This record gives sequence, structure tokens and C-alpha cells, in this order.
Amino acid sequence: MNAVRGRYIGLVYLLPAILFVAVFVAYPLYRLVYLSLTSASLLGGGRFVGLDNYIRAFKDQTFWTSLLFTIKYTVYITPILMGLGFLAALLTSENTRLKKFTRGVIFLPVVIGLGTSSLLWWWLFDQQVGLFNRLLVDLGIISRPIVWFTDAELALWAVIISVTWKVVGFGMILFVSTIQGIDQEISEAAMIDGAGYWQRVGKIVLPLSYRTILLATLISAIGSMLAFEQFYIMTTGGPRGQTFTSVYWIYQNSFVFFKLGYFTALSLILTVIFVAGAALQIMLTRRRETA
Repeated sequence: MNAVRGRYIGLVYLLPAILFVAVFVAYPLYRLVYLSLTSASLLGGGRFVGLDNYIRAFKDQTFWTSLLFTIKYTVYITPILMGLGFLAALLTSENTRLKKFTRGVIFLPVVIGLGTSSLLWWWLFDQQVGLFNRLLVDLGIISRPIVWFTDAELALWAVIISVTWKVVGFGMILFVSTIQGIDQEISEAAMIDGAGYWQRVGKIVLPLSYRTILLATLISAIGSMLAFEQFYIMTTGGPRGQTFTSVYWIYQNSFVFFKLGYFTALSLILTVIFVAGAALQIMLTRRRETA
């Protein structure tokens, strides 16, 4: 009798969590899947069309081109953020006044909204009044201003520069906390054995920062795959749609073309790709740790 009573008491305690998951996770997910199987529009109406949206998505050349561009952007920017973040952490990990101030300066852009920073860098890269072109011309690096946003490759690098300036401080803080958490006795023992600075970094700091590197890489990769604001503000998908990211194309289908059902199907496909990529990365990491 007491066992049965204890079971019911346990269910009562679990009920709020179950209700929360049902209302805010299970039901919205059900509605999302159902909408992806309809021809629903933001303007109203729609009917059940089965897998037509998914078949259309797999034939949508623009979606797959935008996905490949997003992957390219992610592959480019993630190592840059990791490398510069780790280097900045190495340079500022000590708690001297100067290095604390430097950490604060590097981290400051992180608190600025992405839309605000993108607008700022769009102005800095402007051909006519942008300070970036003026600086390069004055230094003699270029002879004439560069028109950054009429070439897809230049536009991509302009966005990468702007996002690196804004985000690199986040990775730096993660790495600084890891470096400061390393037992100084380990580093001192390596110094006594004759290990130089970069040897200690390669043999001690990097291995002990492995989990932080994984976390920072995962956050950076997911954030880059979800890129939207920076391209929407700085390139508007141009030139000729060559800088459409996958999320930008999904936005176009939803809020420009009003295709709610198709937009939902594209979102679910992208979600599955994200989950599969994250699961693969975690699986490879666990294999490495157990090897």
C-alpha cells in the first residue's frame, strides 16, 4: 500500500514538469510537423498536402545552394573564432590590470546586438563614406576603394570580419576560465623540465582545454549555421542571391512569399541536419576520449 502511495506521490511531483513539456514542447512540435504537411499561408487558409513540401524542398536548388553557402561560411569562420579566441585568452589570462582591461575591451562587442554591429560594419565597408576603405587607401594597401558587396566572396569576408570582431570575445572568456583553472604546479613542473612557453601550451594547455574547445566549436558552428541578421543587413542576399544563407531563404519563404507550410518543412529539414551534425561531433569526441 505504501509503495502504491509513494508511486502516486512521485507522479504528482512529476506532473508540473510533464505538463510543461506537453504544453511548450510536445504540442508545438506536433503543430510544427502538421503545418509542414499542409499548404498553409501566413495570410490564412491551406490544406493537407502530405509530403509535397518535403519533395519540393529536396528539389529546391536555391535551398541547397544556400545551405552549401552556409556550410562554407561556417567552415571559414569557426577556425578563425577558435584560433583568435584562444590566442586572445593566452595573451590576457593573467589577472594584471592591463590584461583585465584588454579582456574587457575585447569582450565589449559581445554585448552589442548583432543587428547593431552589422549595421555599423556595413557603414564601415561602404564604398563612398566607409572608414575601412579610407584607411586602406591612406595606408597605400589599395589604390581605389573596394566595392565589397558587389562580389560574393568579398561580401562573405566582410561579414566574417564583422562577426569575428563581435564574437571573438566570447570564446576568449571561455578559454580564459579554462586556462586559469589549470593547476599551476603542472606548468611549473614542465618549466623545471625545460619546456618552453609554446611547448607548455601544446602539451598542457591545449589538451586540458579540449572540452572547452568542443563547447566553443559547437556553439560557433550552430550560431554560424543559423546566420541571418548579418547577411540580411550587410548583403541582403546579394549579389544575385549568392549570399543567401539557409535561414535567410527560409525567412524569404515565410515572410516574403507567405508560404508557411513550406517554410515549416524547410525549418524541420534544417533542424534534422543540425541535430545530426551535433550528434556526430559529440560521438566523435567521445570516441577520442575513450581511445
